[in-house]
Amino acid sequence: MEMIHSDNAPAALGPYSQAMRVGSLVYTSGQIGIDPAVGKITATDVAGQAEQVCKNLAAVLSAAGTDLSHTIKTTCFLADIADFA
Repeated sequence: MEMIHSDNAPAALGPYSQAMRVGSLVYTSGQIGIDPAVGKITATDVAGQAEQVCKNLAAVLSAAGTDLSHTIKTTCFLADIADFA
C-alpha cells in the first residue's frame, strides 16, 4: 500500500490519509467543501460545496497520477434532504 497526499486538498485529520493506492486502485477518503487555499468552507450553498469537494478529490487523484475520469463510484451525503435536487 502507498499513502497518497496532495497539498492542494485539505489535510486528512487524525490517523486518516487522503488516499491509498493498493495495486492499480486508488481509494480516496471522504472530503468536505473546504477550500485548501483559505482552510475553510467558502461556498454558501450545496452546489458550491459539492464543486469544491470535486476539486479536492481531483487534486488527490492527480497526486496519485490519475483523474476523475477513472472514478468507479462516489457517494454524496447531504445534511439537508431538501438539497437533493
